[in-house]
Amino acid sequence: MYDYLIIGGGISGLLTALELRRAGLKVCVLEKNTTGQESSWAGGGILSPLYPWRYPSAVTALAQWSQTHYAHYADELHQQSGIDPEYVGNGLLIIDSDEVQVAQNWAVANQVNLQYLDAEALKACEPELADYAQALWLPEVGQLRNPRLMKSLRQAALNAGVEIREHCPVLNLQTEGQQITGVVTPQGIINAGQVVVTSGAWSDGVLASLNLGLPVEPVRGQMIVFAAQAGLVSRIVLANQHYVIPRRDGHVLVGSTVEYVGFDKHTTDVALEELKYAGFNLIPRLADYEVTKHWAGLRPGSKHGIPYIGEHPEIKGLFINAGHFRNGVVLGIASARLLADIALQRTPILDPQPYRVGRFEA
Repeated sequence: MYDYLIIGGGISGLLTALELRRAGLKVCVLEKNTTGQESSWAGGGILSPLYPWRYPSAVTALAQWSQTHYAHYADELHQQSGIDPEYVGNGLLIIDSDEVQVAQNWAVANQVNLQYLDAEALKACEPELADYAQALWLPEVGQLRNPRLMKSLRQAALNAGVEIREHCPVLNLQTEGQQITGVVTPQGIINAGQVVVTSGAWSDGVLASLNLGLPVEPVRGQMIVFAAQAGLVSRIVLANQHYVIPRRDGHVLVGSTVEYVGFDKHTTDVALEELKYAGFNLIPRLADYEVTKHWAGLRPGSKHGIPYIGEHPEIKGLFINAGHFRNGVVLGIASARLLADIALQRTPILDPQPYRVGRFEA
């Protein structure tokens, strides 16, 4: 019998499994397909919410805790797994110019290094950028390469002694009275004293077997990648809800759409043209390179982007870590640590109240 079953092998599931395993517990991850192949794989890996001043303080708190620890965490993952998640601290340029004062006020209040750049300073910061008059510069923002991160997390979890069962969907949650006892899978019943739902956009469906709900819904995001040359773009650049992310090897990602289309992961020609146009508007020389891949993922949408982290108010031993919307990576290590703190009754890194699972009923 396991101490904890984790339902979902994305970033939230693997990070949570590692946290619990490091506390000496017997942990098993159940993944309906293969680990890290949904929104955890599909995202851009920017270690900051987009336009971070637009988010509630609950999101900022998780993001800042993670940002403080991610560089070291990425190094640890590399050492533990032998797979480099490719952390790069190359900063974020935000070109939109109509919220300068709001952004600066937010930065002062949250002790964030945010700088205003005029046209000359902007060109020096990112020479390949199209002509823009000004920008906001967050020099301490980093990024991770999502597919490498997920491979690194999976291997680190296995090396730490976490059991991972792929192609093992959970059909039902099992309870006795108001206590979780395990799950039902096609391979049979798996018993555990505690179960953590980290199923992303599918979390509401997992809870449906107990007639429980979670206001988390799928939100499709499409992205493309250009096979450019290393060094063409140096910075992460954001404007008009679209962003450009340069990888170490020269690949340049452009994202992303926000589409409420249910569980449809198909890509569309309309989105392809939208993303290409957005990329060319930011980095004109991208027009010299080919788009080599176009894909989509389903984010776990939630109200205001605040995830649900904690024990379900109706079922003892049933925990949730889901609903991170567009910020699964940047909120990931803080969310996993907070969930483990709550589950193990340790002093929490942050006040858990804003993330409580039953808050949608208030």
